[in-house]
Amino acid sequence: MKISTKGRYALRMLVDICAHEADGFISLKEISDRQNISKKYLEQIVPLLTRNGILRTNRGNKGGYALAKDKDSITVGEVLRATEGSLAPVACLECEVNDCPRAASCDTLFVWEGLQKVISGYLDGITIANISERSLGSGGDYCI
Repeated sequence: MKISTKGRYALRMLVDICAHEADGFISLKEISDRQNISKKYLEQIVPLLTRNGILRTNRGNKGGYALAKDKDSITVGEVLRATEGSLAPVACLECEVNDCPRAASCDTLFVWEGLQKVISGYLDGITIANISERSLGSGGDYCI
């Protein structure tokens, strides 16, 4: 599994919004300038995050983006699933029900199920708040 630029930038965007949440709705231009990410690229990420209930939008003069729910409840796993799709290490685990014809006799299935459990457990155990708090503790610079 490899996390794409889209997933990494989505996390950076959300951590930036979290760090500036006292400012209200944050424009993409502000995020783009602070994070050195193309505004056009952020525009591609926004629909994925809003559709999944992670971001909320406000149009107009004071428009922009804000977290749709508490920063303590938005996990890295949730963000990556919204931007990357499944985090399954193999195709047969991408669906809720494993419909692989070899599943019952697959000697290695337990390896992939275990890996998926570890990946999901780790990523679902880290919130946007955790990243933001860590970055503030280290002087405000963070790298995702």
